[in-house]
Amino acid sequence: MIDETVLQILLLAVVAVPLLGAAAALLPAPPGLRGRSPEQAVLRHGVLVTGVVLVLTVALAAGFDHTRSGTMQAQTDASWVPALDVRLHLGVDGVSLPLLVLTALLTFLCALHAYFRPPAGPTPTAFVALLLLLETGTLATFAVLDLVLFFLAFETVLVPMYFLIARWGGGDAQGRERTAAAGKFVLYTVLGSLVMLLGLLVLGLGAGTFDMVRLAEAHGAGLGHTAQLLAVLAVGLGLAVKTPMWPLHSWLPDAHTAAPTVGSVLLAGVLLKMGTYGFVRILLPAAPEGMQTFAPYLAAFAAVGIVYGSLVCLALVRRGAAGDLKRLVAYSSVGHMGFVLLGIATLSKTGVNGALFANVAHGLITGLLFFLVGAVKDRTGSTDLDALAGRTGAALYARAPRLGGLLAFGAVASLGLPGLAGFWGEMLALLGAYHPADGLSRPAYLVFLALGGLGTLLTAAYLLLVVGRVCMGDPKPQAPAKSEQDGWRPAQPPLHTLTDVRAHEFAAWTPLAVLTVLAGLWPAALLGLTDPAVQNFLPGVTR
Repeated sequence: MIDETVLQILLLAVVAVPLLGAAAALLPAPPGLRGRSPEQAVLRHGVLVTGVVLVLTVALAAGFDHTRSGTMQAQTDASWVPALDVRLHLGVDGVSLPLLVLTALLTFLCALHAYFRPPAGPTPTAFVALLLLLETGTLATFAVLDLVLFFLAFETVLVPMYFLIARWGGGDAQGRERTAAAGKFVLYTVLGSLVMLLGLLVLGLGAGTFDMVRLAEAHGAGLGHTAQLLAVLAVGLGLAVKTPMWPLHSWLPDAHTAAPTVGSVLLAGVLLKMGTYGFVRILLPAAPEGMQTFAPYLAAFAAVGIVYGSLVCLALVRRGAAGDLKRLVAYSSVGHMGFVLLGIATLSKTGVNGALFANVAHGLITGLLFFLVGAVKDRTGSTDLDALAGRTGAALYARAPRLGGLLAFGAVASLGLPGLAGFWGEMLALLGAYHPADGLSRPAYLVFLALGGLGTLLTAAYLLLVVGRVCMGDPKPQAPAKSEQDGWRPAQPPLHTLTDVRAHEFAAWTPLAVLTVLAGLWPAALLGLTDPAVQNFLPGVTR
């Protein structure tokens, strides 16, 4: 265990280093560090800075007192805006620590991926600066303990993600699709954030403090029932947009389809967690009466979202539907995050712990899936499922067995196979629905449990169909179609040109696969961190 002062310095460095790195990326590289070109130098700079942040985060996790994971540690508390009692307050506990490590890991892997596969688009200098700014905002969201700072960090990620999608994303040659998707992303999240800001002001001004620790300790004392209802409704809407909760999810598939690979990985693996983290960190402890009132409605939307996301994925994987593999993985996130929201809505220790576990598991598994989908597109030129199941792209098992095997691994992890990380979070969320907190309607939650169980079956169905269509098939080239004999040729390369997993891809994907297995075999490592903090958030709850 490291001294508390050292932990404070480490946490401050974790948040500050990527911001300083973003500023440094905009400066010219010294002559001795340029390598083959300035572009290579700035991409190497991104790998170096994100690597340093990952090392600092791992050191923070190693020095964290795991026997007191329910207690806020590494705290820095200084006055910032005295007139409003807004403070520069940072800290970490068992809820935020796993998300800090997940953010640092995924950002480093994305920077490593970009170094070996530079994204097509404008200068890499802006790309690296935006990537580091995105990491700053995300890490700050999980580290700050003041409502105003939380809102500022929450909003910081919008600008870099907008440009990553709009300037480095895919779509039509003119960029209209990616610009529209980026604009839709910003429009939804900004409108949701404006509503959330009103709720944060109601919460902070009504309780007389913007400090999250004091709000959590008060457990709603000083806030009337009406104020709690308004705060939960307003803040919850803003968080639900970012999660995303059905039916506020429609920005997500377009954003993922248009985003570059690293953008999709960070969007699914980290940014979606900011919404569910806000539910647990702010609303559960600070407005318990409001959460008690709205929990059944939150659970109902979550359960419908689980089934809806699965049905859409089934429709996309159907033959002749012209479904997009990247869009399918995006819609799967609607269902998986539905389990997270369902666990939170149970207001039980079992359900909330399951939600926090599912948060991290989804980041690992979906991050890996988006890396794999990006690799499939690099090799075949398409993510169209009909094309991938046809002559120009199927049979990954035969043509690229390691890539096909990893894709199958990601699919079975995502469907919740026991022994892998995806299983525990969803199972605990469903168990929480079986025994919700006192005061909640058990018959209603049993219906939500049944819908969640149906969603798991549908999830298994569409993911197994994806594996069958993309990984299996006849690897032998067929005779060209008549249109090809007349001179037309497919844009994708023939199957025999597919390459298997490259060294840099192996380096980027292995940590995610290994952690998915470890979390599935040893769930106590994560649940032991979150449970003491959840007990503090839900006093008096025994289940």
